[in-house]
Amino acid sequence: MARTRPMKKALRYAVPATVAGATVVAVGLVPALASSGGSPDLPEITAEELVAKIAASDTQQLSGTVRITTDLGLPALPGMGPGGPGGGREEGAGDADPRGRIAELASGSHTLRVAVDGPDRQRISIVEKAAEYSLIRNGGDVWAYDSATNTVHHTVLPREDGRGAGPGETPGGLEKVTPQKAAQEVLKAVDATTSVTVDGTAKVAGQDAHQLLIEPKQPESTVGSVRIAVDADSGVPLKFTLTPKGGGKAAVDVGFTEVDFARPDAGTFDFKPPKGAEVTEEKLDGPRNGSGKAPHKDGRGGDGKERGGAEGLPSGLEVVGEGWGSVARVELPGGGPVPGTDAAREAAPEARKLLDGFTEEVKGDFGTGRFFSTRLVNALITEDGTVYVGAVTREGLVEAAGFAG
Repeated sequence: MARTRPMKKALRYAVPATVAGATVVAVGLVPALASSGGSPDLPEITAEELVAKIAASDTQQLSGTVRITTDLGLPALPGMGPGGPGGGREEGAGDADPRGRIAELASGSHTLRVAVDGPDRQRISIVEKAAEYSLIRNGGDVWAYDSATNTVHHTVLPREDGRGAGPGETPGGLEKVTPQKAAQEVLKAVDATTSVTVDGTAKVAGQDAHQLLIEPKQPESTVGSVRIAVDADSGVPLKFTLTPKGGGKAAVDVGFTEVDFARPDAGTFDFKPPKGAEVTEEKLDGPRNGSGKAPHKDGRGGDGKERGGAEGLPSGLEVVGEGWGSVARVELPGGGPVPGTDAAREAAPEARKLLDGFTEEVKGDFGTGRFFSTRLVNALITEDGTVYVGAVTREGLVEAAGFAG
């Protein structure tokens, strides 16, 4: 029987969100990451041993180029860019603010340059045709630079974070789009509802790799499989491919096209705002994933805007179900009839017409609602303003809504 749990405990099941965005985030890069030189002849290894090898990997330095391709089948809405209005960036955020940048990777193909030297020095750059966006962490300082607008966002992390927080602790969470992070999140979801096997070998970014194949057993899951190419020597995930159960090309692919495990040059993590750049200063006034205090846009802890609770999740978010069949449940602010449902027909005919274009009506024990689908993540909005979303089928969402209701 399905159960409801607080979202904090259920984050381990939110695999699709990491790679969608993240969203997953949350990620096969063909032809860019196609095997070169055939399948290498490597010593046999069991799935348990390969998972343990990933967990035990202590690689602290690397650099390279990552290619990410995402195809969730999201509809194009009028006046909305990637990730929604403003390209998915948070309302009120400056041009270079890293918050919301991960949402821009929710569709299409992108090239990233990455460099890591320990837990508090990283650099990730999104390389576009005529511009580059870079996020650089060096100790307690996080610099974000957008060359297209010549804007800079400087964040000073709390003292305890600056001393030793992991690479996932910078504002915006752009680090979560790397193969390592995507693999870590998926492996957290491995339990009795999952089949894990070793499925041959591959050559990725010039490295010999074992391939770990993860397949959900639950029929309501829309995830067909997750394939992780793991460096045979270091245990570092080099490539991550998530394929929907419906088949076709991967929904999310992320992997190295080039990788070097030598320590990056120290100057890689130095940054000085270019001449004439507009600089926004921000100082976080408490542990980012602890106190839940609002960060501030000035350097003195002044009148900044509150950005939400821990990890930016809405309050009251719960999860219904277990494993790969988990469904997130959240009540929309204000509640009441949802545009597009029969209850709102008279009040908002324009909204209903728009919603009818990319949703369909569904009924169940919960009442009436609207169903929205992509190749991977689906959502159900009920008349009372409750949203159910997850990488599960329509039938799975209807069942979850009926149980929770």
